[in-house]
Amino acid sequence: MTIPTTDRPHGHGNGNGHGNGNGHPGVPVSKVDFAQRPMLVFWETTRACGVACRHCRAAALTTPLPGELDVTEGRDLIDQVAGFGRPYPILVLTGGDCLLRPDLFELVEHAKNLGIPVALSPSVTPALSAEMIERIATSGVRAVSISLDGATAATHEGVRAIEHHFDDTVAAIRALVAAGLDVQINTTVMRENLDELADIAALVQSTGAHVWEVFFLVHVGRGVATNAITPAEHEDVCHFLFDASAYEFIVRTVEAPFFRRVVAARRAGGEAPASATYRALTARLSDQLGAPTRKPSAHTAATRDGKGILFVAYDGEVYPAGFLPLGLGNLRERPLSEIYRDNEVLREIRGTAFEGRCGRCEYADLCGGSRARAFAVDGNPLGEDPACVYEPVAGLAGASLPS
Repeated sequence: MTIPTTDRPHGHGNGNGHGNGNGHPGVPVSKVDFAQRPMLVFWETTRACGVACRHCRAAALTTPLPGELDVTEGRDLIDQVAGFGRPYPILVLTGGDCLLRPDLFELVEHAKNLGIPVALSPSVTPALSAEMIERIATSGVRAVSISLDGATAATHEGVRAIEHHFDDTVAAIRALVAAGLDVQINTTVMRENLDELADIAALVQSTGAHVWEVFFLVHVGRGVATNAITPAEHEDVCHFLFDASAYEFIVRTVEAPFFRRVVAARRAGGEAPASATYRALTARLSDQLGAPTRKPSAHTAATRDGKGILFVAYDGEVYPAGFLPLGLGNLRERPLSEIYRDNEVLREIRGTAFEGRCGRCEYADLCGGSRARAFAVDGNPLGEDPACVYEPVAGLAGASLPS
C-alpha cells in the first residue's frame, strides 16, 4: 500500500524535542519540524480494487464507494499539501487501486505543477499494462510501490488469491524498473512467509528494485485474520533486515519502529541474536546473495503514525496513518494543516506521551512503538507496543517536549 514511508533518510526532527534522536550513533538529524508538517501524506484515492489481499487494512471493493473525493476536492487536497510549505511532503496516491481513478493523471499533473513529489501504489492487475507503465514513467511520478508477499507462487498467491499473480508481479516490477522508475517492493511479514524472507530479499535484488519496505502486521481490516509472528520473531526479523540492508537495496519498515532501536544498537556494536530463526534467515541470505556488498543502508527517520505521517481516506476523513483507524477530522470541514498541527492526540504522539514500556523507554522518540498496534489492542493510541520485546533501561528514558 505504500511507497517511501516511516523510515526515511531524513533523520529525526529539528533538535527542539520534536524528534532529534540525540544520543543514538549513526542517526542523522532532520531539518524538518514534524510538529509543523508531515513528511508523507497518503491519499486513499479510492477503495476500488481488483485484488482482495488477506492482510489488507481496507475492505476493497470492485467499484468506488459513495462519498469519494471528486477531482475538484482532490485538487484542493493537493493544494493543501503544498500549503505545508517547503520541503513539501511526498504525496502517495494509494488505494484500493489508484489506477482505477479515471482522473489519476490529472491529479498527478496538478501536483507536479506545484512541485509536490508524487508516488503511486498500484495493484498488479491487467490495468498495469505496458502502456500504463509508460504513462506512469512519463507523467512525473517519482516512484512506484508493488507488493510481493512470497518468494514462490504458492505463498504469494495464497495471500493474493489470484492465479499467476506471482509471475505477473515479478514481471511488473522488472518492467517498472526498466521504465526508469524508482521501484519499492512491499512485503508484509506473516507466519506463511517468515522462512522465505531471505529469498524475497534475493528477488528484490535480482529485479533491480531500489527499496524493500517490510510491513509488520497490525490487526485491522482483513489483517485481523492473518497469522502474525511473535514478538521474539519480530526482533529476529529486524536484525535480519539490518543485515539485508548491506546489499544493493535500501531497507525500510512499516509499523516496526523498534527496527530503529535495533539499527542504532547494531551500529553501536551491539550483537545480533543467537536465536534459531535469526540464524536460519541470515544463513539463507548469505546462500542467496553472498557476502555483503556495502555497509548496511537501513533508513531510520524517527517518524511514527501522526508524527511525519498523515493518511487521508477516500471520503476525506483524516487519520494518523492507514493502519490507525482513529478519525481526526474531515477535509470537508477542517483544513489538513489544522488537523495535523492542532489535534491533541497527535500532539501527544509527537511529544512521546506514551504509557507502559514505551513511556519509560530511552528510545521513546527514536522509536515510540507502533501507535496503530497499541490502538488495535485496547483502543489506546498512547499505549505500549505489544510486538516489542525490549525492556527499557531504568533511569534512561528520554525527555521530550510537547509538540
